[in-house]
Amino acid sequence: MIKSKAEELGFFLCGITRAEPMDEEARRLEAWLNKGHHGEMAYLANNFDLRVDPTKLVPGSKSVISLAYNYFNSDTRSSPEAPKISMYAYGRDYHKVVRKKMEQLLSFIRTSFGEVGGRVFVDSAPVLERDLARRAGLGWIGKNTMLIHPRKGSFFFLGELITDLELMYDSPMTDYCGTCTRCIDACPTEAIDKNGYIMDGSKCISYLTIELKNEIPQEFKGKMENWIFGCDICQQVCPWNRFSEPHSEPQFLPSGEWLHMTQEEWSDLTEDAFTRLFEGSAVKRAKYEGLKRNIRFLEE
Repeated sequence: MIKSKAEELGFFLCGITRAEPMDEEARRLEAWLNKGHHGEMAYLANNFDLRVDPTKLVPGSKSVISLAYNYFNSDTRSSPEAPKISMYAYGRDYHKVVRKKMEQLLSFIRTSFGEVGGRVFVDSAPVLERDLARRAGLGWIGKNTMLIHPRKGSFFFLGELITDLELMYDSPMTDYCGTCTRCIDACPTEAIDKNGYIMDGSKCISYLTIELKNEIPQEFKGKMENWIFGCDICQQVCPWNRFSEPHSEPQFLPSGEWLHMTQEEWSDLTEDAFTRLFEGSAVKRAKYEGLKRNIRFLEE
């Protein structure tokens, strides 16, 4: 019933795993943090105990319902030389769109099963969403550290509904990356470990253009490949994304105006134009000055 309702709401993957301490993931996260791979994202080190144990984040919880929502959209920029924005930010901010649908799912569960405790999360709390989704059988975590599904690719958002309802649990999926190294070879900043499966976040173009608040280090000059907000390179080269199909969510369609801006128009972008073009968009996270910093870095 839950999976059928999730599909009706537009989620194209839904899996369920047990809410329990995630000891193996906790060890990996601790090692990653100790290497400083989180850069200036200090918040990733906060609330460590909650992050690795859903039962502490939501007391009394027994199940984690993991959901995936497609955002794949063919790139139709008119100027290949123009600055690029990650596909996930093309339309309305996904936090708002996906959260609303997850709240509808929780409401359905309560209507169907009575007094059910639960909370929904869409990149909004200390939750290891990729690991939970992997446990729930939504895919495997690939060498580019993205969750990959063999028939859906990786261009999708994740959300979690942690509940005290006891459910039937799904099993993890096999890793199908094999000997492929396309994502490792294609990353211009060498953010992915040579053996894969570890991302140095402080070198990732998405981090440099969104999370980093200081100036972008000069060592990345000439390596940004025109990205000014986020980056899709390791997903674009992934063979499994040949199975990605365009989404059917009107709110994720880009406003045609910025998609067809020239390099010169991006250089001349004013704060008023930024506010108008990206109203309700995740691009607002970078703020006007942050986006202009990124544009300048490409031009210097």
